[in-house]
Amino acid sequence: MNSHDETDNISNEELLFADEPTTDSPSSSSEEKAPAPWKILIADDQPEVHLMTRLVLKNFAFEGAKLSFLSAHSGEEAQKLVKAHPDIAVLLLDVVMETETAGLDVVRYVRETLKNRFIRIVLRTGQPGQAPEPEVISEYDINDYKEKTDITDQKMITVITASLRGYRDLLNIEKNRKGLEKVVQATGSLFEIRSLKQLATGVLTQLAALLNLEESSLYVQPASGFAATNEEGKYILYAANGSYGSHIGKSMEEVVANGILDQLQQVSTSRQDLFSGDTFVGYFRTHNGSENLIYLKGRHALTETDQTLIRLFSTNVGFAFDNLYLNREILHTQRDVSFTLGEVIDIRSQEGGNHVRRVAESSRWLARLAGLSENAARDLWLASPMHDLGKIGVPDQILNKPGKLTDDEWQVMQGHAEMGRKILEKSNRKVFQVAAVIAEQHHERWDGNGYPKRLSGEEIHIHARITTLLDVFDTLLHDRCYREAWDMDKIVSLIKEERGQRFDPRLVDLLMDNLDSFLTIQEEYQDTQSSE
Repeated sequence: MNSHDETDNISNEELLFADEPTTDSPSSSSEEKAPAPWKILIADDQPEVHLMTRLVLKNFAFEGAKLSFLSAHSGEEAQKLVKAHPDIAVLLLDVVMETETAGLDVVRYVRETLKNRFIRIVLRTGQPGQAPEPEVISEYDINDYKEKTDITDQKMITVITASLRGYRDLLNIEKNRKGLEKVVQATGSLFEIRSLKQLATGVLTQLAALLNLEESSLYVQPASGFAATNEEGKYILYAANGSYGSHIGKSMEEVVANGILDQLQQVSTSRQDLFSGDTFVGYFRTHNGSENLIYLKGRHALTETDQTLIRLFSTNVGFAFDNLYLNREILHTQRDVSFTLGEVIDIRSQEGGNHVRRVAESSRWLARLAGLSENAARDLWLASPMHDLGKIGVPDQILNKPGKLTDDEWQVMQGHAEMGRKILEKSNRKVFQVAAVIAEQHHERWDGNGYPKRLSGEEIHIHARITTLLDVFDTLLHDRCYREAWDMDKIVSLIKEERGQRFDPRLVDLLMDNLDSFLTIQEEYQDTQSSE
């Protein structure tokens, strides 16, 4: 178990995302995949209309993609095909088929029942008197109206070109709308993250979802976070997915092709984003001085919409990192205040200098084992060092008396719990509110025989129950002015005897089942020995 918090090591890290394997694979072939054809539905009860339409358009292509034809010979067939193929781009629709209004019924079904606003509908009629153009255009959501006798080969090509252009533009608008929604959603989730590694992983996930990129991408940071290491170009894989998932911890030189490193260096030097075909390399610098590089390789050439969404999201990633570093700065300030206050009390009590740190680390670990959320465990970690803050009001002759306290002296000593609460509850900050509860309740007992309020069982806040157990555990392991340290067997025996009396039974079981982890914390935070 690593008892250190992720926030203990802050450096100006670089963010890189890559999406290109180092070895060739079928998916990375240089051959371009042909674009999917545009679907055209011909709905007409005259077979020769189907034949002539296909002949006229057989060699037609729009933006490099050919046409794929579907045929319906009645309004009912047309409705079934549109429902089965929601990606039909253009519907060439006869008005009169099995009924005089079959075509208009299809329009109503597509727009009102299926809610398909993208398909371009071209109404074709050989009997214009049956469906007058002004009335149809006014009452139905169609995109063009043609009389069959007026449609030449060139006009057919013109109609299809205009219709496909409109369909393409609507799809781009919809993609842009969904992309912007995704950016908003993704940004919101990123600002909730408090861990650097989680943030990096979250950015990867959101970018992949945003642009439907390949899964291979990565986040790296300069080795050890030093500027010199950064200048040497040695990067360590930090978080990854796809084909890079098994390479975390390796240097970039072992994983990524030199061409990618060259692109990253180019963007880092120019501090300008780079878009090239299906590749994006972005640069952004956070307010704390962290330089960030993003490398993305998609499945297709990045459109203007893709580029806009990437730039917008990249900006928000920078804000998210600023927010993360600001929160970590606040967290470290809270930690320093909390630990310093606790250590001041320990020094005055002539206790070991690292007592509060050991209790804090052990409390956070036990909170996790007990199923508390990471935020609750963090609050406990910050608050537990202040559990004895009330001792600041206890006179030295009582606080450091080597012998047994008199009844009057014991009453004064017990008052430190209430005093600690009164000092800490004046602050509205969450950590100090948690600390106030712990200060007041850390001498309560599970069986109700503690002080100052004789609370019992789960009436005692779990933060206080955890701190109580680990405060006793740590105190007994170390020398005090009134006694020498106990050996481990004696401590374990006492804690087991007090299970269900002084201590929460479940917490005792968790401590005993994971004793090695707590002893590791003891080794990491040993009291500083005097050199004299």
